[in-house]
Amino acid sequence: MIHPSGGIESNPTAAESTGSVFHVHKVSKVYRVGEVEVHALREVTLDLYQGEFAVLLGASGSGKSTLLNILGGLDRPTSGEVLYRDHDLTRADDTRLTLFRREHVGFVFQFYNLIPSLTALENVALVTEIAAHPLDPTEALNLVGLGHRRDHFPSQLSGGEQQRVAIARAVAKRPDVLLCDEPTGALDYATGKLVLEVLQLVNRELGTITAVITHNAAIAGMADRVIRISSGAIVEVHRNEVKLQPSEFSW
Repeated sequence: MIHPSGGIESNPTAAESTGSVFHVHKVSKVYRVGEVEVHALREVTLDLYQGEFAVLLGASGSGKSTLLNILGGLDRPTSGEVLYRDHDLTRADDTRLTLFRREHVGFVFQFYNLIPSLTALENVALVTEIAAHPLDPTEALNLVGLGHRRDHFPSQLSGGEQQRVAIARAVAKRPDVLLCDEPTGALDYATGKLVLEVLQLVNRELGTITAVITHNAAIAGMADRVIRISSGAIVEVHRNEVKLQPSEFSW
């Protein structure tokens, strides 16, 4: 839901008062390169709700990755506020942002970032060692259909299998939020659909807020809500009355 400018009072409990888990209010992000200013986000206001599957759709350079990084505590806005439940991410220092990411957020990127010298199981286990209430690493791999590949190294896995290991690693700490940046961007059509099915399963089974950013409009059909971003601004929010299965669409 997009709120009109000034429609929500800025305070640490605004996210809870609107029933949302994430509350982003008038967030702008400006990068300065020498004397040039690049406006990556322009007064974005957005709520994300418990258990929803959201697709952030936009062309390359539209600002969607910047928004995802701000939601995940990897970057800070130039202005505006970002609230996660009772966490004010806008005013948090580096230590508090690190704890926020560790305790609440799982990331899945276009490139898998697995450690080559570790097996699939060991890559997942790394995350569980710093989580308070993690899944068993084998259980996480079973969830993405790769329990039988637990002792294989990344070089012995296909691209789709590596991405599924990356998803298992992200969900093994039982994150409240799963943020995915072009998770099918490096995959072929058939493998990409398998990865989307895994993300859908994680969202359904664990109740994790799942936000997927993509330039691929076909993926929008599987979302609860589609948030279209252009030139750093949200231009449309659409709710799907009927959600499609990944097997039902093509690109």
